[in-house]
Amino acid sequence: MTLNEIIIVLVIGLFAGLLSGSMGVGGGIIVIPSLVFILGFSMQQAQGTSLALMTIPVMLVATINYYREGSVDVKVALIMALTFIIGGYIGSKLSISIPEKFMKKSFGILMMIVALKMIISK
Repeated sequence: MTLNEIIIVLVIGLFAGLLSGSMGVGGGIIVIPSLVFILGFSMQQAQGTSLALMTIPVMLVATINYYREGSVDVKVALIMALTFIIGGYIGSKLSISIPEKFMKKSFGILMMIVALKMIISK
């Protein structure tokens, strides 16, 4: 990894962390597209890397701040975490077998649908 790539990764991480901490987004909106378009990762590499980088920071740092402010429903989080593990396992296995071109298009469409829903809803 070159010094330039290290700087790019640091900037992506900082920006994604800021958005994740303030708005609850970062991996899908910043990290994955940045790794694909700036650093040339495949969709599968970007998705796996994004999941790996968020594991400890999200669990230990960002969540604690929200918990202290009473903004975490622990019961919902624990129940959802169980199914998230199952879904994450199945989704990762599925993603690895899907052609990258299809993954990029599907990811882009999903982001557009979510964006439109957020803009249009009351």
